[in-house]
Amino acid sequence: MSGKDANPSHLFTSLIYSLADLRVRGHGFDPKCGGAPGIAFLTEAKQMAKAASSLEGLLSVSQGSLSVGAASLAQTPSEEAGGRGPHPPRPPPGRTRHTVHLQTQQEVKMRMTGMAVHVVRTGGFLALYNGLSASLARQMTYSLTRFAIYETLRDYMSTDSKRPLPFYSKVLLGGASGLIGGFVGTPADLVNVRMQNDVKLPLEQRRNYAHALDGLYRVAREEGLKRLFSGATMASSRGALVTVGQLSCYDQAKQLVLGTGILPDNIVTHLVASFIAGGCATLLCQPLDVLKTRLMNSRGEYQGVFHCFTETAKLGPLAFFKGLFPAGIRLVPHTVLTFVFLEQLRKHFGIKVLT
Repeated sequence: MSGKDANPSHLFTSLIYSLADLRVRGHGFDPKCGGAPGIAFLTEAKQMAKAASSLEGLLSVSQGSLSVGAASLAQTPSEEAGGRGPHPPRPPPGRTRHTVHLQTQQEVKMRMTGMAVHVVRTGGFLALYNGLSASLARQMTYSLTRFAIYETLRDYMSTDSKRPLPFYSKVLLGGASGLIGGFVGTPADLVNVRMQNDVKLPLEQRRNYAHALDGLYRVAREEGLKRLFSGATMASSRGALVTVGQLSCYDQAKQLVLGTGILPDNIVTHLVASFIAGGCATLLCQPLDVLKTRLMNSRGEYQGVFHCFTETAKLGPLAFFKGLFPAGIRLVPHTVLTFVFLEQLRKHFGIKVLT
């Protein structure tokens, strides 16, 4: 590589080191967590950075996974605040068969801002980043897979036609790549949901996973490998919808914005297109997100997806859109940051995408 090409590799390295450093300072040397998880995470991050700087043939894949990994830093505090809340009172005997405490599942007792304040007061500012290792593990499986498939096939198909793909092709491609990515990322997603909702359980029922790898190991050991893919149907379906909303809609929105001739291909265009994509993704995936979260956090009270659907429907149509605003607060900034990082990486590496 020439000296000019060396800078992007340094960008990869510094980005991963920053993520690792935040994780280590936030959790690795906390007496409650112990030093080993943080040190292991830092060692793994250094290995990832070393590999990223040497694998020039996987630039598109690396860009997609790194951009969503960096964006997850902004996602985690809002996701943590949106998913937490004080433990609600138990219902009278016989009134309901089960109680689910997620914001997307039952009535919210505290607004998102109040939840964020509650988390900071009880656990400190870094408590907003609880579950960061699980969030990164999910992005490195789920998003790595869907970005790799979508970007590779889109570039291959558009190169042959020498023009942008029609929107329906982008939708089909996004749906297929998201379906596969959702299945691959289900184990990490399961641990992510459990870690961020552990605080709402009574002390004797909390799982207390130390980090993502500990969670994956314990689920496989205590509940069996099959349990790791609990909710895989919903996770894959949601992955298809959110990928259509993010990747397909982003490409189409960017193409339409550039087509007006008002804005050039700069960061303002990327912000506008990614904001539209984030809104589309939130609306598309929220109903399935509610069902997926119910299934993943259940303790056997649902017999299947259809049973979960019917139980949720009993609460009314709006029950499928519970927590829509917090979901938007989480997903829209995540989408915006993902594509802003991605476009900057493309610019530094000189990668052109037909629009």
